[in-house]
Amino acid sequence: MRPSPRTTSRTTPRAFGRAGAVLFTTAAVLSSAGCFGSSDNPSRHGPTRADKSPGAKPAIVWNTKPTSIASLGDSITRGFDACSVLSDCPEVSWSTGTDVDSLAQRLLSAATARAGTHSWNFAKTGAVVADLPGQIEAAAARKPKLITVMIGANDACRNSADDMTSTEQFRTTFTSALTRLRRDLPKTQVYVASVPDLKRLWSEGRKNVFGRQIWKLGICPSMLKDSQDLDAASNDRRQRVADQVTEYNKVLKDVCGRDVLCRYDPAVHEYRFTTDELSKWDWFHPSKAGQRQLAEMAYRRITASAP
Repeated sequence: MRPSPRTTSRTTPRAFGRAGAVLFTTAAVLSSAGCFGSSDNPSRHGPTRADKSPGAKPAIVWNTKPTSIASLGDSITRGFDACSVLSDCPEVSWSTGTDVDSLAQRLLSAATARAGTHSWNFAKTGAVVADLPGQIEAAAARKPKLITVMIGANDACRNSADDMTSTEQFRTTFTSALTRLRRDLPKTQVYVASVPDLKRLWSEGRKNVFGRQIWKLGICPSMLKDSQDLDAASNDRRQRVADQVTEYNKVLKDVCGRDVLCRYDPAVHEYRFTTDELSKWDWFHPSKAGQRQLAEMAYRRITASAP
């Protein structure tokens, strides 16, 4: 997730320790950095479910034990601010981390997970849905058996609610990305996590006095700006962002649902993150405990016998 509209760089500030020094450092970073309608024509919605008419090929069976994983997404999947201030920490990524009982550690053999030879993290801090095709291109070279996707928070986390990616544009871009993925990796399974409940993160994070000060430097202004204000305009703005996230999740579910090798997971948006599961550097990104919870949710969905 990120503090402002997409710029040339994408990081989301967090801080801990001496407030003055960290606030100065974070402000410097923010000065040059960023942060997190459809057609009835089926061809616009990406890959479709297998034909169930008589004589069709046997249905493709979901493999609950894929042997290699590539992760796509934004700062959440990079483990941003989970280990230290203003830094990615991919070793604790919920998807492919090595130090957090990640999805890769749960699915792969212990030796393979430690070696990192069958898991790759192509997520980028600050990424939006428009960055997904480039990440897919990078992942395709590895030919992973499973790809995890968590994207969309930064499309809502903009300088203002007016700057959020429209639902139509989000659909068009995500459909195109998944279509490309299926073209390049026809047999690769895809796990699509829902966009987190940003309003819930505001509700929890605002309980911390220092966190509220960090937010003033520009983290997800569309949701976190004037975090203590409860007037009608502020509440309406936050609800508008929350509603947009809901629309993104409808798109993710719909487009993924048309691909027999794609599983959408609503659990991330539904999960009620606690303060302990938020970063102690910015009270917005997942902490190590939060990353573990994300891994647990993904593991349950991917290993389920039925979608």
